[in-house]
Amino acid sequence: MRDIAVFSGTAHPDLAAEICAHLGVPLLPVRVSRFANDCLEVQLQANCRERDVFLIQPLVPPVQENLVELLLMIDAARGASAGRITVVLPHYAYARSDKKDAPRISIGARLVADLLTSAGADRVLAMTLHSPQVHGFFSVPVDHLHALRELATHFRRYDLSNTVVVSPDLGNAKEAAAFARLLGTPVAAGAKQRFSDDLVKISAVIGEVTDRDVIVLDDEIAKGSTVVELMEHLRGLKVRSIRLACTHGLFSGDALQRLSDQDGVLEIVCTNTVPIPAAKRVPKLQVLSVAPALAEAMRRIHNGESVSALFA
Repeated sequence: MRDIAVFSGTAHPDLAAEICAHLGVPLLPVRVSRFANDCLEVQLQANCRERDVFLIQPLVPPVQENLVELLLMIDAARGASAGRITVVLPHYAYARSDKKDAPRISIGARLVADLLTSAGADRVLAMTLHSPQVHGFFSVPVDHLHALRELATHFRRYDLSNTVVVSPDLGNAKEAAAFARLLGTPVAAGAKQRFSDDLVKISAVIGEVTDRDVIVLDDEIAKGSTVVELMEHLRGLKVRSIRLACTHGLFSGDALQRLSDQDGVLEIVCTNTVPIPAAKRVPKLQVLSVAPALAEAMRRIHNGESVSALFA
């Protein structure tokens, strides 16, 4: 069995360190420097030859910097004769660019998948991709995890007898339905139309939510415009309380404070796939760790065991 070697970029070293603690292996050092012309240089400062190399790097702001850093890490590992290179993507930001819904636009999810593969990635471990078709953009194996178990474990602490899970749109309804099954609750969904990155319109909520406790589930929350629009409808339908849940808590700008200040919001729950600065955090925020799940998946990949069995 090849030795395991785990490296992290600068995007989220705390998560990488926690993953390594669960694996019982050291997080190996990486030197990232910048030339006078602003180009990045990456050096993996531990032996990679014939080792099973894992590179941990979520694509979080600054996304382009972190992407190039990851590509250079992959190239460095390939040049150092790594036995196998697995890219661990807790958050794949470009997954939202997954279709051509307007003339002459790029499909970023496919392009970045090609870049990772061309750089030398042998497989990818991802967490809650924006849409299932992103799997098909990679020409290497993809192990796709989700955080529904972690989120469900958290919400099972509450009385869910009068609770309904609500998806902000029909595109996320399948994920919301799976989450509702874990909790043993009904599911509802918003009918959403998006006009721009921060302008959405929800015309109706499909399902019974009146006088219910609501858990709004989305894959990620960035500006929060969709969730704010949905909550306005939910309040109009006289829900009793609202809890927000997502895997990727990007919370750009003042989104976290704005969501926390909304009437009826009791709690905002996300995972640590994305680093959340201490200055942005609010008392209603709960951050759950996905490090144990990622570490177990990495262990199974290394040992040649089934990753899908994690969801059995």
